[in-house]
Amino acid sequence: CVSVCVCVCVCHLARLPFVAMAERYAIRTGAPAEGARVPELVKKRIASDAALAEEKEKALVAKEKLLAEQREALKKRTAEYEKEYETRRQQLIDLRREAKLGGNFFVEPEAKLLFVVRIVGIIKLAPKPRKVLQLLRLRQLHNGVFLKVNKPILQMLKLVQPYVTYGYPSLKTVRDLLYKRGYAKVNKQRIPISDNSVISTSLGEKQGLHGMEDLVHE
Repeated sequence: CVSVCVCVCVCHLARLPFVAMAERYAIRTGAPAEGARVPELVKKRIASDAALAEEKEKALVAKEKLLAEQREALKKRTAEYEKEYETRRQQLIDLRREAKLGGNFFVEPEAKLLFVVRIVGIIKLAPKPRKVLQLLRLRQLHNGVFLKVNKPILQMLKLVQPYVTYGYPSLKTVRDLLYKRGYAKVNKQRIPISDNSVISTSLGEKQGLHGMEDLVHE
């Protein structure tokens, strides 16, 4: 009796269609034919699937609401960032004009960001520069990374100076690089930043970054 009951359950479950309720999950839905005898196990499974489908629907609605709130907050932060960039640019212009009118020299503020590109492959590369390039995440030819300007980074760049080229990027350069060639490391995989969800999933809870403009500002 037990073996027959199991076989009937498998046949009924095999005929039930699948409907995707979320990105990664599919929940069985459907009902057996009218007049057919339905084992108790199948009835419990149908009730369980219906409850799961309802929970998934609520979760999807909550997720859509959260994404809409994040998009609205990102728009406001982007407007604030643009205002901040414009204020900083105007301050530099005013300081340059003031120095010129007073006959003085204006010293530009020190850069805080470096962009480094690897220009040499692995052929005839000594172990020490190779290790430094790995620490800088420059594992392949033409790879580029953003680095903070500090003493340890500058000392490391001196060790690999024949193998890299670097400079101080402007705001426009940073934005263009991130939008056109930006990649992120998620779950030990290098994937292109094609959607704000990639940033929000990885850095949303830890750093409070939910979009590309947040990255540019950082």
